Amino acid sequence: MSAASDKAPRLTVEGLVVARGEAILAGPLDFSLGGGAALAVAGANGAGKSTLLRTLLGLVPAAGGRIVLDGLSAADGEPARHLGEAAHYLAHRNAMKGAETVLANLWFWRRFLGRPGLAPEEALERVGLGHAGALPFAYLSAGQQRRAALARLLVARRPVWLLDEPTAALDTASQGLFRDIAEAHLADGGILIAATHLPLGLAAAELKLERPRPPANASLPADPFDTWQ
Repeated sequence: MSAASDKAPRLTVEGLVVARGEAILAGPLDFSLGGGAALAVAGANGAGKSTLLRTLLGLVPAAGGRIVLDGLSAADGEPARHLGEAAHYLAHRNAMKGAETVLANLWFWRRFLGRPGLAPEEALERVGLGHAGALPFAYLSAGQQRRAALARLLVARRPVWLLDEPTAALDTASQGLFRDIAEAHLADGGILIAATHLPLGLAAAELKLERPRPPANASLPADPFDTWQ
């Protein structure tokens, strides 16, 4: 048994500053989530919600602060060195190949991510797509594609879910399916962080990001069309 599995899972963010290039978007941010906890990240477009998720994963460098992992293990059972080794990431795009069947996509992710969870056929049943496994992913409607992407969360076990607008394109019934699988993940001791404009239907703490304000004496950038003669 690894040292990580001996501890209760916890993700702690201390003084995290989120940036895109040279522009500071949010921070410093401080929060701590243990097993069974959910955090809804709210804010206007451009406030840094998606960038925060990518920063937590290590896809975007932080401009300050640190991310502390306790009791979170990678697929090989060893302590995770960074959150990407212990987290599912569902972004705006569904990360599925359109020409491959839905089942082929899910089998790929099950093998690639390690630590197998549900069989892809069972995962599709859980999201109401048991009839669609043999179809090319591109044939599905936008809502069905999002549900198939949610099934990806079920075919490999990862303790942290980082979700970007997870209910986008979902109708009311499908939003209920999302709530059910998210609640099951939390009941199993998982951690969930979702960037969203919409209610998740879950008991979750809220972190609201505000757009950074330019200094009062900042001047607007020159209009490039003013240089045209």
